Amino acid sequence: MKCEVCPRHCEIKPGQYGVCGARINLDGEIRCDSYGIVTALSLDPIEKKPLRRFFPGSNILSAGSYGCNLRCSFCQNHHISMVRKPEQYVKLSPIELSEKAAEFKKNGNIGLAYTYNEPLIAYEFVRDCAIIIAEQGMKNVVVTNGYINQEPLSELLPLIDAWNIDLKSFSDDFYRRIGGDVKTVKQTITLAATVSHVEVTTLVIPGENDSDEEMRQLTKWLASVDPGIPLHVSRFFPNFNMKDRPATPVDRILRLAEIARESLQYVYEGNL
Repeated sequence: MKCEVCPRHCEIKPGQYGVCGARINLDGEIRCDSYGIVTALSLDPIEKKPLRRFFPGSNILSAGSYGCNLRCSFCQNHHISMVRKPEQYVKLSPIELSEKAAEFKKNGNIGLAYTYNEPLIAYEFVRDCAIIIAEQGMKNVVVTNGYINQEPLSELLPLIDAWNIDLKSFSDDFYRRIGGDVKTVKQTITLAATVSHVEVTTLVIPGENDSDEEMRQLTKWLASVDPGIPLHVSRFFPNFNMKDRPATPVDRILRLAEIARESLQYVYEGNL
């Protein structure tokens, strides 16, 4: 059986999982094994997603599961994104999770954010939750690597109010090394920006994607979609399987943010 959620198109044998670790061939059908499994649940400031220009000053209930369809050696959330089914989790139906979101309205909660791991590998759960959240008059937010096929993405677009999408690099070679492609991510950004609020994050890694030229190319392209899309130029810290690199120098982040402002209206330095 072939999984059609992302461009990997994993061919999954009976009883086995795709690369993401969350989709399984069960009884001749590709199913989302992580459906309803929540490994992290927290009421966060909206700015932590990061979203700086979407209901600033509010909070949002943030839910994560496990698994990811990319293989970033520098993953900042590897303890939940790079594992198979974890030992500790809670099982919540879309109704139960939406009820929790409603409970936190008194604490300034505006909705539900699907985040921490790669939420779109379980797009069915995101879709089912998002329908209920929207019916409650609350907001849906997705924090994603953007590596998803158009068909499942099209199911989500009318339901999602805001996205933060990683544009990890503007280099095809960089994306090949982590198991993806920049074309798909650019497509996701372009499509999402036509119907929702979109912000973009680029984690700047020394010696990988930290050149002036790459940032200039990336931001010129982003401005061609919409110069009002906010960009978060984020600082890398050694983590997971990339502990041999130093943290990104602060002055490099400031320099790249300055370059980004040549093309974009809103640029934010992250993790300083």
